[in-house]
Amino acid sequence: MSRTVTLVLVDSAGDPLGALPPFDVPSSWWQEVGPVVAEAHRRYGVEVAVLRLLTGDAPLPMGGTVTYLAQVDGPPAAPLVPAKLDLSADPLRAPYAEPGGPARSLAWATAELRRLGRPAETVVQQRTWNLSAVWRLDGPGGTAWLKQVPVFFRHEAAVLRWLGRAAPGKTSTLLADDGDGRMLIEHVPGEDRYGAPVEERLAMAADFHPVQVRSVPDVASMVAAGVPDLRADALPGWVRDRLVGHDTSPVQSLLAGLEERLDEVRGCGLPDTLVHGDLHPGNVRADAGRHVIIDWGDAFVGHPAFDALRLVEGLADDVAAPVLAEWCARWRAEVPGCEPERAVELLRPVAALRLAAVYAMFLDGIEASERVYHATDVDTYFAQALAPAAP
Repeated sequence: MSRTVTLVLVDSAGDPLGALPPFDVPSSWWQEVGPVVAEAHRRYGVEVAVLRLLTGDAPLPMGGTVTYLAQVDGPPAAPLVPAKLDLSADPLRAPYAEPGGPARSLAWATAELRRLGRPAETVVQQRTWNLSAVWRLDGPGGTAWLKQVPVFFRHEAAVLRWLGRAAPGKTSTLLADDGDGRMLIEHVPGEDRYGAPVEERLAMAADFHPVQVRSVPDVASMVAAGVPDLRADALPGWVRDRLVGHDTSPVQSLLAGLEERLDEVRGCGLPDTLVHGDLHPGNVRADAGRHVIIDWGDAFVGHPAFDALRLVEGLADDVAAPVLAEWCARWRAEVPGCEPERAVELLRPVAALRLAAVYAMFLDGIEASERVYHATDVDTYFAQALAPAAP
């Protein structure tokens, strides 16, 4: 599936210039702007930094016709079409979505790489949307990635620092961060494992288990460093706070019984650990049989079963069963007398409810034009929370 792109241009001061004629790019995902930047240069000889989504007409954020705001440093040679543009400020706008924002972030990143003795020779924008902006920086010292995230993901740097000390090689290496959402991350070779078969998910779960075990004595220090605390005492309030203003009538009974359900989970005897929070195969890179878990912005401290359930989400029950069975066996060996199977079943609806709260947080924390990315997610996870458990 392709998309038809219109780029509305502003200069470095944010003043409108007009729009380039529409053009097609072969990739469909709206947040992936690398092909947009490349095609604008190929067709019109213009170097653009894509700032943010303006409009899109597809029912899902892929394919169809999409319009972005992009910055150029000088007037392009290509003829421009007049474009109406609302340039009013938005308090929820990400810093990287403002004119000048990408340049400020890249100035920080290139200075950090020089400090590290590995100057960048080429810089390519890869992604921008409400959850991150990503650039690739290549030089003689290798490839690094500049990732900039909104305020609700800024604990990712603290998680990467802990992982670098406690579980080296299990995730990407943090090279630098500015404490304000910008991170420089070492390149991880391989490919993202979207759609990985069950055999590979078994390996992913086995690889991650020692990391969670190692995190047990450090959960308090992680919370002190800013990692969200979603342990049993804190989780109900966190979920309810983020669902304020959303129609929770379908899940009122589940919300009302959260404390009692989580008391039962606590009685199953598993410890709280570092939780990735979005452990699907697309957040795992594989190279020559080695698995590296990336994208820790959703991480929190809480029950390890949340990651097991996310890893099998969308699989048929009989396909998911061996992944969960092996996960339970590892925890039974680690904590004799614990009841991981019961914990998994008790947490199935809670896992979906937590994800509904996460998407509600996104919707409430981003500007209106970007909400299309998550418009249906809260209701999707409400429905999953209410789905009957497997027999």
